Amino acid sequence: MFITIIIFIILLSILVFVHELGHFVTARFFGVKAEEFGFGFPPRLAGIYKSLENKWKFVWGSREVADSSGTIYSLNWLPLGGFVKIKGEQGESRGDKDSLANQPIWRRAVILSAGVAMNLVTAAVFLAVGFMAGLPQALDNVSGGANVAQRNLQIIQVLPDSPAQAAGLKMGDSVIALNGQPVRTYQELSGLVSARAGQKLQYQIKRGQEELRLEITPQLMSDGGKVGIGIAVAETGIVSYPWYQAVWEGIKSTLIMSWYIIVAFVLIIKDLFVGHPIAAELSGPVGIAVMTGQVVNLGFVYMLQFAAVLSINLAVINYAPFPALDGGRVLFLLIEKLRGRAVPEKVEAIIHNIGFALLMLLVVIVTFKDVFKFSDKFLSLFQKIF
Repeated sequence: MFITIIIFIILLSILVFVHELGHFVTARFFGVKAEEFGFGFPPRLAGIYKSLENKWKFVWGSREVADSSGTIYSLNWLPLGGFVKIKGEQGESRGDKDSLANQPIWRRAVILSAGVAMNLVTAAVFLAVGFMAGLPQALDNVSGGANVAQRNLQIIQVLPDSPAQAAGLKMGDSVIALNGQPVRTYQELSGLVSARAGQKLQYQIKRGQEELRLEITPQLMSDGGKVGIGIAVAETGIVSYPWYQAVWEGIKSTLIMSWYIIVAFVLIIKDLFVGHPIAAELSGPVGIAVMTGQVVNLGFVYMLQFAAVLSINLAVINYAPFPALDGGRVLFLLIEKLRGRAVPEKVEAIIHNIGFALLMLLVVIVTFKDVFKFSDKFLSLFQKIF
């Protein structure tokens, strides 16, 4: 569990840091001053900067620096990602040439969008590297030129109140053999099961590094009248490509995943407004940390794939048109363009503060939900500590 927490912090720090790096690099490209760029969140532990006399100087602690000619590069006490302080980001210093507030709307939009773009680029890089080494993937949509290894039959859904659920099968498990006979395709599995309704069968299951043998009795299923145990399966394998093709596959997969995640969030918001039960599970920091531990146990390529998906999620959430997020700030720029003048600074600040408070409230609610959901894991951790 301790290793899981450390890996989770490192992973989250990388994703947040590259996000802030996107804002920093783009701001500097357009000549906007970045007053401070640091690893971790304030308060500042130490920093280095170039003075007005063009000499590098150190600064300890969070005291103000009056003689900086550029950016303070800092190391901060909270080791979670990074942050960048851009001159004029709150609308101040409008008369200064190197202030964000003094830039054309399109430049401000690009700078505010750069963090999201960096998260998408990071995801594409992770996936490209993964495809060079070999990533787990469904085999029904594999591009030409792929090399496929470790073919297996993976469970992608377990129906509620089914024999499979009663036996303890989980999404992600792989069906290796049935009554000692290896199965590699859906047709093989379906053919063996359909002829044995009511007969107890021994399923050989692989779950991570563990192999299980479970006795399950197929029955006539209510949906479609077929014989089965209540699972949906997909033929999967470790798919790799030559490096030049892996780069394109990484970019393509990032775009496809981004679209699916956007659609999923739209459906969640729609369900909230119309009062329907939310179909998707929402997880906060605690839930993501637990999932990180589960993925770590599967191996490096699974971790790489999970990091890419998490990076895409951060990008999509951050670009939602909600106050306090990058997307919300871009929305205010669009309003400024349409109105011909900016929304008053105090009004925008109040709206962003309210949005931030609502986001923090949501994080707290989801975190409490995760703590109760994974309470057994926390009890195990506390027992090890005390």
